[in-house]
Amino acid sequence: MSAALIVIDVQNEYVTGALPIVYPPVDQSLARIAAAIDAATTAGIDVIAVRHTETDPTGGVFVEGTAAWELHKVVTSRPHSVVIDKQWPGSFTGTPLEHWLREHSIDQLVIAGYMTHMCVDTTARQAMHRGWDVMVLSDATGTIDLSDELPAHLVHRVELGVLGDGFGTVCTTDDWIKSIRG
Repeated sequence: MSAALIVIDVQNEYVTGALPIVYPPVDQSLARIAAAIDAATTAGIDVIAVRHTETDPTGGVFVEGTAAWELHKVVTSRPHSVVIDKQWPGSFTGTPLEHWLREHSIDQLVIAGYMTHMCVDTTARQAMHRGWDVMVLSDATGTIDLSDELPAHLVHRVELGVLGDGFGTVCTTDDWIKSIRG
């Protein structure tokens, strides 16, 4: 099976910007994302960095060219095969991602990044609908509080439960790393 690690929206906006990741704590999820990228690189697995891009300078968040829009150093300091810019929650919508994956004969997508309930969810569902085997790294993803009734830890747990119930496999980064090391 030929896999690719998709690292979604690991941008400064979610670390030091207007939408800081709450759960798992951003430092913990960044460490797990780094471990996943390092393991993928060692195993010869392509790493695809996806970046949310707002082209309207008055757009508020993820505005192209701003410091908040830039990929976080956890991604930029490590090798990656390609950067895909997107403007919607799904990494496939209006991007060359599907073409790139098919061109490289990828049949399994391992997903890390932000936000669990939005872009990770949408991308995982899109990938499954397009025929890819999907895996989501539970501790290398993260989200924000949506409201007092929907705190980040609950949103994260429920979303991963939903994704694991038919859209893909959910596992920890360590479990995935063990599986690619044989």
